[in-house]
Amino acid sequence: MSENTKHLLYVEDEVALRQVVAERLTERGYEVVEVSNGEEALERLAEFAFDIVITDLRLPGIDGARVIEQAVASYPDIIGIIVTGFGTVKDAVDAIKRGATDFITKPFQFEELMLVLDAALEQRRLRSENAYLRSQLEQRYRFEGIIGRSRPMRNLFQLLETVAPTNSTILVTGETGTGKELVARAIHHNSPRRASRFVALNCSAIPETLLEAELFGHVRGAFTGAVANRPGRFEQAHKGTLFLDEVGTMSIALQMKLLRAVQEREFEKVGDSRPTKVDVRVIAATNSDLAQMVRDGTFREDLYYRLNVIPIHLPPLRERREDIPLLVQHFLDRFCRELVPSRPALTVSQHAMRRLMGFSWPGNVRQLENALERAVALSGGRDQIEVADLPPDVQEVGGGSMPQEFALPEEGIDFEEYVSKVELDLIKQSLERTGGNKGRAAQLLNLKRTTLVEKLKRLNES
Repeated sequence: MSENTKHLLYVEDEVALRQVVAERLTERGYEVVEVSNGEEALERLAEFAFDIVITDLRLPGIDGARVIEQAVASYPDIIGIIVTGFGTVKDAVDAIKRGATDFITKPFQFEELMLVLDAALEQRRLRSENAYLRSQLEQRYRFEGIIGRSRPMRNLFQLLETVAPTNSTILVTGETGTGKELVARAIHHNSPRRASRFVALNCSAIPETLLEAELFGHVRGAFTGAVANRPGRFEQAHKGTLFLDEVGTMSIALQMKLLRAVQEREFEKVGDSRPTKVDVRVIAATNSDLAQMVRDGTFREDLYYRLNVIPIHLPPLRERREDIPLLVQHFLDRFCRELVPSRPALTVSQHAMRRLMGFSWPGNVRQLENALERAVALSGGRDQIEVADLPPDVQEVGGGSMPQEFALPEEGIDFEEYVSKVELDLIKQSLERTGGNKGRAAQLLNLKRTTLVEKLKRLNES
């Protein structure tokens, strides 16, 4: 498929009209995705960076104006065209104020639509390409540096706002690179303890023999090299917040001492028999399954329950792909300021954005950040990040979701076998993208859930 192919989302609840127009648009070289309502449109927009969205104004449920508004919020460079009846022209004008590029009234001739489309494309060509999510949008959708507007992130923000003012102990879980320390800092800075210190310690980065002294401090002469009294992280965090990252790496013996410190708010320094009392809020974090470690006997059950008073789970980036454009613009703006202060603002081409949104990001936000720093460095004096600037594994992603052209080999193929393999691959991809949610996977494939289940069963048996 050509990089110049225009990807178009067509939202229309009149089946006959939708099919006819979609067919004609396909003949003109557009890659068309058809949906019948606003809810489906928003789901597709969350998964793919379309160039154009054409939507009827009057739709069941979410109306076309809301679809346009959401599309422009996610992709400021997108072309949004409203289709409206004669009596709702005023509403169409209002939709333009909310971000639509133009409108066309029903009934319309197909060539009228093409004239509107051509004019919109020319308008986009004349202005700067792709102004993804400027700083005002970033501020709109962030909580103390945590960026996102997806449902999982909105739920997270609501939870953070609720628990931050409390003194409860918190356990933050999530894969590497999801931003566990960032969340801990956000909780601290929105708590009554914000005027005191936030102290962080990565338990896995300190040798076991030194970790106890690092946590609780030591007195002079406690061990070789202890030439003076030294406060530990608990004491440093007095009246503030102590963040213990990778707490699951701690030995059983040290876990017992940590339990006492968390529970009693007192501890003994290494080499001292006198208890030291502190007022500390503890936030622990791990990418391990502590519940399973409890069952395996490698983590104390009483400590687990003491730390897990308020559990907070951070979703991996692959489960909140609609946040990727926001994160992309945030990192680009930051790198432009820090690395090349004199250069103009950078944007990302639509083709590069599709690669970014289609990648699985096993290293999560941290990996995305590193990829974009690399892209900024490789972009030279250009004002736009292209596919070639991205890491090789990201470049190899097939443009988001559209199938690649298949060349029939000279010897031919087993058609049924090939189609079965493609079906199975697409189903597996949809399940992987949705975390095994069959209902959501079925929506991605425009199938009924029962149909997907039946296909999966049949394909696995064959």
